[in-house]
Amino acid sequence: MLRRRTKISPEFSMASMTDVIFLLLIFFMITSTVVSPNAIKVLLPQGKQQTSAKPLTRVIIDKELNFYAAFGNDKEQVLTLAELTPFLQNCAMREPEMYVALYADETVPYREIVKVLNIANENKFKMVLATRPPDGR
Repeated sequence: MLRRRTKISPEFSMASMTDVIFLLLIFFMITSTVVSPNAIKVLLPQGKQQTSAKPLTRVIIDKELNFYAAFGNDKEQVLTLAELTPFLQNCAMREPEMYVALYADETVPYREIVKVLNIANENKFKMVLATRPPDGR
């Protein structure tokens, strides 16, 4: 008896590859929402409008009047008010079109905020005051 040999070609299913890519997409979407650019907790004052400008440099004043600053995704470092100007000038050399976001706790006296605004004004930096969105209005 003659056996007829049929050539069976292996089939490749993309279903498992699609599942893996879909799971990776979900993973990165979830982890990107968990990453917070602000490791220092400050209670921001409320504002009615939010800006869409992406600040490249962050200046943070906490309720104990400690100054912190960071460029881009760098970790915040503790600075004195005197060290803030050279830090911001260095950041401006790295990125001439930078925005400086000021995150000040709502209990910080206004004079401390004005000191940072004066530094920005003297050096022609573009400033953005960070606020939290209004409560369900």
